[in-house]
Amino acid sequence: MAGERVKLQVKERESRGSADARRLRREGLIPGVLYGNGTKAYAICIPERELRRVLSGAGGLHAILDVVLEGEKSTHASILKDSQQAPIRCHISHVDLHEVRLDQTIQASVNIQLVGEPAGAKEGGVLSQVQREINVEALPMEIPEHIDLDVSGMAIGDTLRLADLGPMEGVTYLDSPEETVLATVTLPTRVEEPEPEEVPEGEELPEGEVPEGEEAPEGAAEQPAEPGAETASGEQGEPGTTPG
Repeated sequence: MAGERVKLQVKERESRGSADARRLRREGLIPGVLYGNGTKAYAICIPERELRRVLSGAGGLHAILDVVLEGEKSTHASILKDSQQAPIRCHISHVDLHEVRLDQTIQASVNIQLVGEPAGAKEGGVLSQVQREINVEALPMEIPEHIDLDVSGMAIGDTLRLADLGPMEGVTYLDSPEETVLATVTLPTRVEEPEPEEVPEGEELPEGEVPEGEEAPEGAAEQPAEPGAETASGEQGEPGTTPG
């Protein structure tokens, strides 16, 4: 939901660097930077459990974070601007928070969620989500967590674009309305088996070759002995004669 605000307690770091970041992660702290709105940036660290709690709340990744630096009473209304994940554990390894003014618009990427079952899917069609995020501009408290797109009326061959998405009060879509394809319903791709090759009428196969799908007659693999060739007993046979 838009307008969710969550308090986030952070601690300012004394030093920066990869060695310091690794030490913090071993201690269960996530390093990050809080960029001020026209003021200095703070090197911070956040308890991993605390960060996971605020980002999995109702506001999701678009919640307004009321950041409180340890030892201070004032808050910094901020948003999560960027995050990095560890390649193996897939846990957040670093975050960038940006302080914002609640009376000034910001830009953000918002997920599109498909709702309903297309009529065309019941007839054998396949629903595909082409674009999963769109770029929007709104006041920080008006950035939606996600936008629903109803696809229940889509038939086979239909396409929904950004232009088909209903307007949201206070939210401006920044992508091209006609060029941004969100979802399609198409016929499933059929894999055709190759047909066996046929020999044109009147054309003979090379000697010894058998048409595909047919078996060679029994004994066809045995070739007749050439005149003068040795018999099984080692004797040579003459044409038209019987040995012995």
